[in-house]
Amino acid sequence: MKDYKTIKTFDQLIEVEHGKIGTESRNSYEEKSQMFIISEMLKHARKEANITQEQLAEKTGTKKSYISRIENGKGNIQLSTLIRIFELGLNKRIGLTFL
Repeated sequence: MKDYKTIKTFDQLIEVEHGKIGTESRNSYEEKSQMFIISEMLKHARKEANITQEQLAEKTGTKKSYISRIENGKGNIQLSTLIRIFELGLNKRIGLTFL
């Protein structure tokens, strides 16, 4: 049973639930979290542009099923493809931050 009574911050909660930074379970959680964020940003930007997954796929040289997998957080995506989808398909710039 996990002890939640001493938790005072979100970071502490994440550590209790997913382990310390650098552990396999934490790395898996962080990767899935980032993919979720990217998928939500893509869905939002596509809907804001008022285009379908199929139209976005056509503009970027991918398939609708690929766009769908990304939007559902189910697929791995190369950085070059992500940039192409956002910049060519949605006319959005991508900025990266490394921590």
